[in-house]
Amino acid sequence: MSRAADENFNHLPRAAGWLGAGLARPKLIAVACILILTALGWAYLALMVAEMGASPGRLDTASQSLGLWPRAISALCQPTFGLAGGILAASGFAVVAMMWAAMVLAMMLPSAAPMIMTYAQIAETAARKGEQIVSPLVIAAGYAVVWLGFAGLAAVMQAGLSRAALLDSDMASVSGLFSGAIFIAAGLYQFSALKQACLRQCRQPFPFFFAHWQTSARGVFRLGLQQGLFCLGCCWAMMLLMFAVGAMNVAWMAVLGVVMTAEKVTSGNRLTSVVGTALIAIGVALVIAAIAAHWPPHLS
Repeated sequence: MSRAADENFNHLPRAAGWLGAGLARPKLIAVACILILTALGWAYLALMVAEMGASPGRLDTASQSLGLWPRAISALCQPTFGLAGGILAASGFAVVAMMWAAMVLAMMLPSAAPMIMTYAQIAETAARKGEQIVSPLVIAAGYAVVWLGFAGLAAVMQAGLSRAALLDSDMASVSGLFSGAIFIAAGLYQFSALKQACLRQCRQPFPFFFAHWQTSARGVFRLGLQQGLFCLGCCWAMMLLMFAVGAMNVAWMAVLGVVMTAEKVTSGNRLTSVVGTALIAIGVALVIAAIAAHWPPHLS
């Protein structure tokens, strides 16, 4: 920050000076945005699991006999939900839509950190030169719009899968074949050309920003939309795994969030290939287990 800017802040009330100093530092805003929105997403998910898990009549006798920690682990890995009227009711669909919205914020914003921080670093350099810049909040908003749109579509898909009796009232898969197919599809997508192209854009946002730099709020919001689409193309298949493992399986949320972030901060295709192979192996195992479970006893 320049000496003239410091002198101007000294003539302002202390609170206004602090606010102005903060707004003049895009990287500070970017870090705060990522941390706050991610924390809000996880906090909302935690409250939803705690509230629904504590609903009257949701714990059976066996669950009540467990200790505190086993029950906590059970709630994280397989929470139970009692949506009034089911997901197809308006109230149930609203709850599921909000759940998916919180989920994408909690899982995807950390993976967007490299992109948002790259924009913030470029903006901070431009600000030091006296050039016009737009807050990183705008690019983060454009990115979030894409994933909130995905959340709405996922809620609609969940309603359809529930109607088709592929998901139970607790939003967990009831079919090993269905779960296995999702895992295999997500694993195969890891090796696709589209996945690799989108992953390259996510890993190296600087050339994109350098070639498409904008100085208007509308232009920066559009950059956020484009980066959100790159991220969606990279991660949509892995997000759909939540239909296979349970839409509110917090343990899987954390694992997938870490994997998707790691893919974007590492170089090369080794991690992507390892994850793809592991997903295919899990899917094949689920399919084999489902077929074996329905195999006629006299033929075994």
